[in-house]
Amino acid sequence: MQAVQAAAEGRMGIVRALLGTCLGCLLLLAAVPALADHTVVLTDGTPRVPLSPYVVYYHDMAAKDSLQVAAHKLAGNQFTRLPDESAAFGFQKGAYWFHVRLLNRSQREQRWLLVQQYALSDHLDVYANYADGRTQHWKGGDALPFNEGRSIRYRHPNVLVDLPREQPVDVFVRVQSQSSMQVPLTLYTQPAFTEMSRDAQLGMGVYYGILLALFFYNMVLWLSLRDASYFWYLLHISAFGLVLFTLNGLGFEYLWPNSTWLADKSVPLSICLSQVGMQQFTRTFLGLRERWKLGDRITLGIIAFYVVLGLAATQLPYHISTPIASASVFLSITWVATLGLMITRRGYKPAVIFLLAWAMFLLGTGMFAAVAFGLVPKVFFTEYGKEIGSALEMLLLSIGLGYRYSALRTENERIIREARDQLEQKVSQRTAELSNALGQLADAHARLRESSQRDGLTGLHNRAYFREGFESLLSQARSGRRLSLLMIDLDHFKQINDRHGHLVGDECLRWAAGVIGQTLRQHNALLARFGGEEFVVALPGMDLDAAAGVAEELRLRLRAEPFKSQGATIVVTASFGVHAVDTNVRGGVETALQIADDALYRAKADGRDCVRTSAVLAA
Repeated sequence: MQAVQAAAEGRMGIVRALLGTCLGCLLLLAAVPALADHTVVLTDGTPRVPLSPYVVYYHDMAAKDSLQVAAHKLAGNQFTRLPDESAAFGFQKGAYWFHVRLLNRSQREQRWLLVQQYALSDHLDVYANYADGRTQHWKGGDALPFNEGRSIRYRHPNVLVDLPREQPVDVFVRVQSQSSMQVPLTLYTQPAFTEMSRDAQLGMGVYYGILLALFFYNMVLWLSLRDASYFWYLLHISAFGLVLFTLNGLGFEYLWPNSTWLADKSVPLSICLSQVGMQQFTRTFLGLRERWKLGDRITLGIIAFYVVLGLAATQLPYHISTPIASASVFLSITWVATLGLMITRRGYKPAVIFLLAWAMFLLGTGMFAAVAFGLVPKVFFTEYGKEIGSALEMLLLSIGLGYRYSALRTENERIIREARDQLEQKVSQRTAELSNALGQLADAHARLRESSQRDGLTGLHNRAYFREGFESLLSQARSGRRLSLLMIDLDHFKQINDRHGHLVGDECLRWAAGVIGQTLRQHNALLARFGGEEFVVALPGMDLDAAAGVAEELRLRLRAEPFKSQGATIVVTASFGVHAVDTNVRGGVETALQIADDALYRAKADGRDCVRTSAVLAA
């Protein structure tokens, strides 16, 4: 009887426990009635889900609330939906909490990638609360090194979240940043993310490819014409490209992944630099000094402001310097548009193209600044408007520069035609001015050609120049004059780079080039850097023995004068291959180089720091 009673009491206890559990679940559901409104159901047909229509948020002004406090406020209906489904709030104090409930019904995917499609947030915390009571926490943002807090190496912060099938998961996202508060969240399957990132990288590659093409094209024109407008245009392209590289998160990914200081300061610094380039380009292109002196003085004042702001940005907090720099962009681009209108009204025709170009830039940059301050929603055209507008602007400005140069040339020709009808003295004066300009262009072309024939590191001639010179010496050798060839390789040079660094290695190469050049000066030799740590020398008028003697002199000179740098003394030795050119053998320079190179390899095989000739190979 007692056993039956005990069993009955046990069954009643189980029933009471089940009732209590059910009652608790009902109370929990009653406490969070808003959850059903922002639950995202994931299926096999939803590889990508923008979460803005489902997210609710609240603003933690003191930035002190914990996850438990945030969950309590969610249960108390203190979270609200995003205004117009836009997650751009501008520059704000404190922290923002976002919540969304995810329900995975996909048969194929259990791990989904949560991406915040904004690269400049300082602190990002993601919490996943599971039905079994577990909580996972991830930390990210550019206050941490790039490789920390990201599930996938990508320019935007991202987290791989496990979503068990048919089990709701509450995701809380906390963002605190001195940058603009922009938190557009998107959920991807991993294949969908791969496809999206591939397309995004392609688009950015096209954009930066356009910038690079314009940069090098106009750099050649600047080097040829020495027109200051081209220089300031190059600065503008470079600086604005750096702005976008930073805003897109590519600077933090590729240039300074371990520098949180640069990640913090690069935005205001790059903005200031781009505005300096933009204002100075405007001065030179429109000729403000001659056409509107008051506008020129105001522009100089704006340039001075950005220089001071850029210097101050290295010390000021991000939440002060960046809003000032971003807000001033409105005034800067408005002033540039005003200048374009004024100079257009004064009859300067290239200003029309200038004004059209800046209209594209004004539109794109204005949309970027408006998004930063939360004035417009973040959609495709507002997010990438700065790239589209700047690309069109830079293309049109490049056309404008060409038109300006053409107009200047036409004006010069008109002056010459008019001068022909005037006094002979004026005709001579204009002709002399034109001849001087043509001479400067020829000098620029000659300097460019000479620069292309020199090795940028050592200052010696390069391999292409050596081949041309050697062909000429080879023609003389066929007329009976002797000719020998040296191949020189600095021994164990990789160890110098590995032990002392590549900067010391570069300095060592320049030193070795200087020693070799001084020694060979008396022999009327043709010396060039062949590549890496190898040099090649042509010795006209020397047979094999004489050339071997010169090689031995070089070997002893290098060993006798150790290289000194940064307190370190480095003994540098070299191996030499010597070959006397036989003009009866076909093949020209390639055959001669190959035989000398074989002798060089023989010197290396014999222990280095020695001289070997092609006669030994023939034996």
